[in-house]
Amino acid sequence: MTTPDGQDEAARTPKDTRPDELGPSALRGLAHPLRVRILDLLSTSGPLTASGLANLVGESSGSTSYHLRQLAKHGFVHEVEGKGTGRERWWQRSRAHFSINTDVNDDAGIRVAKGLVNAEFERTRQEKIWALMQAMDSPERFPEWRRASTLTTVNGWATPEQLHGIITRVTEVIDAEVDALRTDERSPEARPVQIHFNAFPVLGVPGNPETGTSGERSTP
Repeated sequence: MTTPDGQDEAARTPKDTRPDELGPSALRGLAHPLRVRILDLLSTSGPLTASGLANLVGESSGSTSYHLRQLAKHGFVHEVEGKGTGRERWWQRSRAHFSINTDVNDDAGIRVAKGLVNAEFERTRQEKIWALMQAMDSPERFPEWRRASTLTTVNGWATPEQLHGIITRVTEVIDAEVDALRTDERSPEARPVQIHFNAFPVLGVPGNPETGTSGERSTP
């Protein structure tokens, strides 16, 4: 499971577009709901101070300062050089792409940490989708962004190899297109955007052998 994309570049080779897997130490450093939320806010909003983050998450600046230091210790964020003062430091996200995947060799503590981080990132995704849906209840609001947004679900049947192939090809296209958006030269009309791409087996439905259910296979 891959986390939302942030900013900056990812350390990859041209033939390997897979995000870096978090190690145990970095994973434990991120495994706190507030740290995931802080990282997500820095990804979408850009550099912020501890006070600015505190206002957004409803915590004290002392709390956000502590969690920022912990995130910095594990390389997730860093201070913005030449901006702010000793008492009002600005922070931005450091890591761009990383993944958190379950492994049969994970011990119980690692599994819990991975579950917490993945669940918290998914919660922040859902919050954004609900906020979008509520904001667009009225057809007159944000007409230009209404045409430029989509929430799409595609159903089909695939083998693990077929699904992996789709993920690889779509990820390559997304990476190529998004690279052009990572620039300091922004149009006045530009706003923070997120591109979500989920691809996964649907469990607990008729015809799925992994869940022991039965039923005839139908064409989507």
